[in-house]
Parts: sequence; C-alpha cells; structure tokens
Amino acid sequence: MEAKFLRFLKIVGVGYKARAEAEGRLLYLKLGYVHDVELTVPSAVRIFCLKNNVVCCCGLDKHRVHQFAASVRSRKPPDPFKGKGIMCADEVIKKKVGKKKSK
Repeated sequence: MEAKFLRFLKIVGVGYKARAEAEGRLLYLKLGYVHDVELTVPSAVRIFCLKNNVVCCCGLDKHRVHQFAASVRSRKPPDPFKGKGIMCADEVIKKKVGKKKSK
C-alpha cells in the first residue's frame, strides 16, 4: 500500500510509550493510567512506531488518517502547563504560566 497522507504524533512525558502490533492493526499506548490504552486501527489506516514516542499514521484517505490521529490525540491531549501529552509533530503548544507565589 502506498501511503499518500501521513500524520506524525509525538508522545511527550516520562513513561509515555506506544507500540504497534498485528501488522499495524493494534496500537497500545502507555499514558500514565493504570491500564494500557488499546486502540483498533481502521482498515484504511496503517500505524508505524518509529520510536517508542513517535507514531506515524498513514493511508490513502486523508479524512480517515486525520480522524484516527485525532482520536489517538484525544486520549491524552497536550497539557498547557507542563507540555506533556500526545501532540502532532508540527504542533506548537503555548505554555501557560502557573500560579505565582505571593510574598
């Protein structure tokens, strides 16, 4: 299958990992929860884990690739205070300032 559309997802955080199994049909995510998050990949999309913190979604249908990437990202969206979570590779997270300590 020739991949026409690609979407790279970056996983940022201590202990956050991803792994693909069953020829890219299953995606397991370790996101700091008690259990692993298991996602079934649709037939029009392929998944590759380049490292344990970079996931590549590819396929021929742009809508399905981006829809699946959005569903993966929704499992742990980026935190605006610490910058942890799942984000697109080209996404920039504006960090917020935390509470100020009063003197």
